[in-house]
Amino acid sequence: MAPSSPPQDTTSTPPRPQETATSQPPSQSPPAHIHTLTLPHYPTHPIHLALFRSVTNAPTLRSQLLSSNPLFDYAFLDATVLLSPTHLLLAAQLALHAHLTGKGKTRTPHSELVFRLHPNNNIGEAYRKFGMGDESREVLVVKFGGLGEAVAAEWVGKHLGEVVEGESVRMGEDMEEVAMFADVAKVRKIYKLGEGGAKGKGKKGTDVNGDGKARDELKGMESVILGMMALKGS
Repeated sequence: MAPSSPPQDTTSTPPRPQETATSQPPSQSPPAHIHTLTLPHYPTHPIHLALFRSVTNAPTLRSQLLSSNPLFDYAFLDATVLLSPTHLLLAAQLALHAHLTGKGKTRTPHSELVFRLHPNNNIGEAYRKFGMGDESREVLVVKFGGLGEAVAAEWVGKHLGEVVEGESVRMGEDMEEVAMFADVAKVRKIYKLGEGGAKGKGKKGTDVNGDGKARDELKGMESVILGMMALKGS
C-alpha cells in the first residue's frame, strides 16, 4: 500500500510582486534654478535665490513656515512687490548685517529680510505686504548660507524643486528677472508714494525696464524706496 501524500497547505499566500528589467524608480521633480551671489562685505555668506511663477501650493508652503519647520528656513517673498534687484539686495544686506551684529528685530535672517523690505517697524504688516500669501502665484525664495551648517546651492535647488509646485524661472547674472512680476501700483501703495505714470506689472504694459519717462520715473521711485529702507536700517 502506497504511503499517503502529506496534507496540502491550503492557506493562500499573496502573490509576490514581479520584478522586471523595465521597472523604473519613482519620478522625481527637477531641481529649481538657483542663482547664487555674495555681497561685497560678506564673501563667506552666499545668498541663494530661486524665482517661481504659476505657484499652486502657496497655502501648503505657508503652513510649513508658520509651523517653524526647520527644513523651510527660507524667506518666501511675494515677487510682485519687488521693484528691482537692488531693492531685494539692499534688504538682504540690511538683514544679514543686523543678524551678524546682533541687532536683528526678528528671530532669523530670513524673517529679518522680510522685515527690512517694509518701510516701517510693524513686523506683522511686513509679513502681510512682502511675505508670500495664500494667493501668491509669483514667488521669490531666498536662502542665506554661511550661518552654521553648509548650505549648497544644489541642495537648495533639489529641495525647492520638490516642495514648490510651480515653474522655476532661470535668472541671469544681472538678475533683472527679479523685477519681471513687479506690480508698480502695489509697490507705490506700500511705500505711500502716491500715483505715478508708471503702472502695470513688470514687463506688461509700462515695465520696470521701460524707456524714457517711465524708466526715469521708476528709477526715481527706486531711489526713494532705497532711501527709506536705509534710513530704517540705520
